[in-house]
Amino acid sequence: MQETRYATSADGLHIAYQVEGSAPLTLIEIANGTLFSIDAAPEQPRWQSYVDKLGSFSRLIRFDLRGIGLSDPLGSSDPPTVEQWASDALAVLDDQGAEDAAVLGVHFGALAALLLAATHPERVHALVLVNGFARLTRCDDYPFGVPDSVLERFRESLIEPRSATGDDLPLMAPSMISDAEFAAWWRRAGHRGASPATARAVWRAAETDLRPILDGLHVPTLVLHARDNRFCRVDNGRYLAEHIAGARYVELDTADHVPWASTADLAGEIEEFLTGTRQLSPSDRLLATVLFSDIVGSTEQATALGDRVWTARLEQHDRAIDRQLARFGGHLVKRTGDGVLATFDGPARAVQCAVAIRDALRQLGIDVRIGLHTGEIERRDDDVAGIAVHLAQRVQTKAQPGEVLVSRTVVDLVVGSDLHFVDRGEHELKGLPGTWRLFVVED
Repeated sequence: MQETRYATSADGLHIAYQVEGSAPLTLIEIANGTLFSIDAAPEQPRWQSYVDKLGSFSRLIRFDLRGIGLSDPLGSSDPPTVEQWASDALAVLDDQGAEDAAVLGVHFGALAALLLAATHPERVHALVLVNGFARLTRCDDYPFGVPDSVLERFRESLIEPRSATGDDLPLMAPSMISDAEFAAWWRRAGHRGASPATARAVWRAAETDLRPILDGLHVPTLVLHARDNRFCRVDNGRYLAEHIAGARYVELDTADHVPWASTADLAGEIEEFLTGTRQLSPSDRLLATVLFSDIVGSTEQATALGDRVWTARLEQHDRAIDRQLARFGGHLVKRTGDGVLATFDGPARAVQCAVAIRDALRQLGIDVRIGLHTGEIERRDDDVAGIAVHLAQRVQTKAQPGEVLVSRTVVDLVVGSDLHFVDRGEHELKGLPGTWRLFVVED
């Protein structure tokens, strides 16, 4: 999980932000299509993979709008404004020492991105608008806005205690409505992200009409919009593209409003627009077996043993794992504090290494849980990313103390080897759709 930092806004609020990636290009994201906190991204593999890909070609800066998530709350009589959102983005850029940046505005975040580009063109060298709009409500010369009556009912539903939270999921991420676990997470993330009063205040701010400034924009602009978006109709994106000089318009074949929920390659479109190429080549993606390990009861052991003894125990743990990785041809990606993330180009050797790690650590009095999965990963400098990485980590959390637990994919790939497995049945893995059959390696 990325470190959370704080910038101070012009009016003294603390704005929480996180940085992903270290490329020369700075990309700041204003809003993410929801009112969820940036801190919720690691809980959802699709969202984290989207963030990872944006961070693969940029120094990606994401922040919580004032009142949302980790940022300071709003005053009871101080609803936010689009101008404040733009100013807060500048405060975050200043805190990072970024003189200029590409600005990514999603949905109502597009309003702040547009205003920032219009009022501070020297700080914005490119503009990307995803499922955005220049005006929220309908009027005679903007017929595809939201009718006032509909918007008012929506605002009232935000504070109605009997309202079924999560009812916006079919509109915002229709591809995920059949995933019960995702729907439950969606509700939890919504509750944590913004209170009902804050949500109402945000939608009040989103009623700002920025159509008059569009003709004056002279920043390279990419407009991306989901063709079948029912939450923010595609006509909004077409209007932006038609009224911003030289804007490039891409209509995506999806109904998902939330960019990271969709299987459409939004991150690839953004990368190509900002860098001129889609950086990830076939050689950056490969099939690998991913191993995650974790010490059982590490916190309790550290407390009981004390810092000096526990540090020595961890050094023994690390040396034992390094020996087994070298023996079985594994690649250490990183240490995770109480365990490791490693990859292998052969699933059988990965399983054999996992068993050897478990047995070696048992001799030291250390019990571990180990999980493995085989799938496509993305290499990002010294790190790896992708759904396969998240899935292996989720498998590890399902392992019992002393167990090596693997996905069905691993079992299928080692058929014919002398490895034996015990079926542990179907499991739901946090943040991943459907159920997954898992197997424990038999001693």
